[in-house]
Amino acid sequence: MKVRTGERPPRSDDRFEVVTMGRVGVDIYPEQVGVGLDEVRSFGKFLGGSPTNVAVAAARFGRRSAVVTRTGEDPFGRFVHAALTGYGVDDRFVSGVAGLPTPVTFCEILPPDDFPLYFYRLPKAPDLEIHLEELDLDAIRAADVFWVTGTGLCQEPSRTATLEALRARAKGGITVLDLDYRPMFWDSREQARAWVRRALPHVTVAVGNLDECETAVGVSEPRAAAGALRDQGVDLAVVKQGPKGVLAVDGSGEVEVPPVPVEVVNGLGAGDAFGGALCHGLLSGWDTERTMRFANAAGAIVASRLSCSDAMPTGDEVEARLSGVSDAG
Repeated sequence: MKVRTGERPPRSDDRFEVVTMGRVGVDIYPEQVGVGLDEVRSFGKFLGGSPTNVAVAAARFGRRSAVVTRTGEDPFGRFVHAALTGYGVDDRFVSGVAGLPTPVTFCEILPPDDFPLYFYRLPKAPDLEIHLEELDLDAIRAADVFWVTGTGLCQEPSRTATLEALRARAKGGITVLDLDYRPMFWDSREQARAWVRRALPHVTVAVGNLDECETAVGVSEPRAAAGALRDQGVDLAVVKQGPKGVLAVDGSGEVEVPPVPVEVVNGLGAGDAFGGALCHGLLSGWDTERTMRFANAAGAIVASRLSCSDAMPTGDEVEARLSGVSDAG
């Protein structure tokens, strides 16, 4: 996490509320919805990468956020820096890797529930070249929320850097593992499970859908999965159940909230919006039910919009959506 040339180093008063670490890239979305990429005529480009979008979402709620990642030393890398700055996310921990291109991800948008992704991360994504010796562990320890993803464990040196950053946190504050299982980044589900299980004892919150929970703990039944995550030492287990809503289990019991009805345009950014809203709710000291309802509504708003990063809502937008759902009920 070296400071880029010409930028001041972090000071004691530069403590971040949210620091995320891991994947970044440029999302290329078709401007024609409902057709395959072979038929698309034009595209738009947006900032992408799940932990990066979580930092953007947290910033949209007024949280001071930063992301730890790496890009290529290319025009898309410059775009990442400009986009982060424009969204109010600190980019001091984003550095370039010579010889590797900034990843590009294409998406097909086939509503309501088909959004295939095509990752271009060869020969290797720069965000997997995060080295332990480059991390500012003091900044990571000081953050109120530190958010990492399972994808960061799929290759070295990012794997070691991620695990050591978690160990350095020593479960301080709120430490989140987004289970984030992407089969194309792993040799097998079993390989992913082995490394995720090394990370779980170091986090206080785990978040994942049913498939990701099965990868992490070997079971996909929601309550069993939440219990297995809690058995690994997690304080709060959040299990996304798709059309059945979200289950959250902590030491005080369980909360299950239904999904927010929405006409889906692009479901890909919903999980990142959920993540940023989860950070905001936890930092606000809300109870689990309120936090889950807020996060659900944030995800629904983004699912109703085309892009991910550009679509992240403000707190007022989420509250208005929640009020509308309540009034409708």
